[in-house]
Amino acid sequence: MQGSDASYHRTDTGAVLRSGREILLQAFNWESHKHNWWGNLEKKVADIAKSGFSSAWLPPPANSFAPEGYLPQNLYNINSSYGSEQLLRALLQKMKQYNVRAMADIVINHRVGTTQGHGGMYNRYDGIPLSWDERAVTSCTGGLGNRSTGDNFNGVPNIDHTQHFVRKDITAWLQWLRESVGFQDFRFDFARGYSPKYVKEYIEGAKPVFSVGEYWDSCNYNGHFLEYNQDSHRQRIVNWIDATGQLSAAFDFTTKGILQEAVKGQLWRLRDPQGKPPGVLGWWPSRAVTFIDNHDTGSTQAHWPFPSDHVMEGCLCNNVLSCFEPKGYAYILTHPGMPAVFYDHFYDWGNSNHEQIVKLIDIRKHQDIHSRSSIKIFEAQPNLYSAMIGEKVCMKIGDGSWYPEGKEWKLATCGHRYAVWQK
Repeated sequence: MQGSDASYHRTDTGAVLRSGREILLQAFNWESHKHNWWGNLEKKVADIAKSGFSSAWLPPPANSFAPEGYLPQNLYNINSSYGSEQLLRALLQKMKQYNVRAMADIVINHRVGTTQGHGGMYNRYDGIPLSWDERAVTSCTGGLGNRSTGDNFNGVPNIDHTQHFVRKDITAWLQWLRESVGFQDFRFDFARGYSPKYVKEYIEGAKPVFSVGEYWDSCNYNGHFLEYNQDSHRQRIVNWIDATGQLSAAFDFTTKGILQEAVKGQLWRLRDPQGKPPGVLGWWPSRAVTFIDNHDTGSTQAHWPFPSDHVMEGCLCNNVLSCFEPKGYAYILTHPGMPAVFYDHFYDWGNSNHEQIVKLIDIRKHQDIHSRSSIKIFEAQPNLYSAMIGEKVCMKIGDGSWYPEGKEWKLATCGHRYAVWQK
C-alpha cells in the first residue's frame, strides 16, 4: 500500500499538515552541548525567523546520562548540558514572539535507570518523577515487562509501551512539554523501537502542532552499490506513517540515500519507473520531511554523510573562493515534501551558503511551493536533472545544459551546477 495524498487528504487532522508549508531548521549538531546552546540559539532567533523557517528542532531538553541528551533519566528535569531551565524557557518565549515553533526531541524508546532491580540491572526509576519499577522495561532488555513492540536500542533499558501506566505517564509528560514548557512540535527519536500505534496515542493525547518520526533503517544495497529500486525502503516508512493514524510525518531517509548517490554523476536515480521522485516524497509528499544531513548522519558522528562537495561546491571567481553550490538544497527546497535544513550547513559553512539557502527558501515561499505541489520531471540523465514544480518554478542540477522553454521564465538563482527559474 502506497500513501496517497488524494485518498488521505480528507483525514488530515492538523491545519499544518493540511497546508504543507513547513520549512524546518535542525537547530543543533552533535557538539552543541559544549557551547551554552540555549543562549547561543536565542541570539539567532531573529535570523531564523527572517530566513523563513516555520519550526526549529531543538535537542532533547531533559536531564540525560550522556550530554547529547539521548540517554534520558529524569524527564521532568530540564536543566541539561544545553543550559538551564530558565535559559530554555527564555529561548522558547523568544521563539514564540518571532512566530517560530519549537520542536522537542522526544526520546521515549529507552531510559537510563537510577537503581538496580531485577537481575541486578539498572531497570528501576526510584527517587525521580515517573518512578517506574521493572515492569516498565521490556523483558528483552532486562526488565519484567512484555517483549518490545519494535527493534531494541541496545545497552540501556528499553521502555515497554504496552503498559498502560507507562503510556499514561508519557502522555502527561508530553502534555507538560506542550502546555507548561512551551514546545509546540515533536520529533520522535528512534521510532523503530516501538509500535507506531503508540505514537498515534501520544499525538492524540498531547496534540502537538506538527510531528515527525525518525524511522531510519538501511536502504537496499547490492554490496556497496545502492540499488535503483528503493520501493521496499520507502514502503516501510509509508507503513509507519500510516500506522500512526497518518498523524505524523516522517523523515525521508529514502530521498537522502538516493540523492547523495545521485549527485555523484548518477542523477538518473532521481526519477522512479513511474516518472515520480523516488523517495517518500514521490508517494506521500504531505508526510515526507526531506533533509540532507542531521546530527547522526553528518556533524562529527558522520554515520552516513552527504558528500560535502555536493552540499556546496566552491568555484574560483577571480581566484577567490566566493560562490558556493548547495546542490542538495537546490533539490529539496524546490521540491514537494517539507524540507529541513541542517544547522551546520546554515550557520557554520560560511555566509555565502547561508545566503544561497535563504534565497532558495525565499523562492519556495514566494512561489508557494508546498508539500503537495505538482512535479513534472523533464530530464534524469547521469549529469542532468530538471523538473517543473507547481506551475511557476523550474530547476536543474548537474553539468548538462538545460533551460525551460518560453520567454516568461526568468532566472531566479543559480550556482555552480544548479539553476532555478521562476515565472
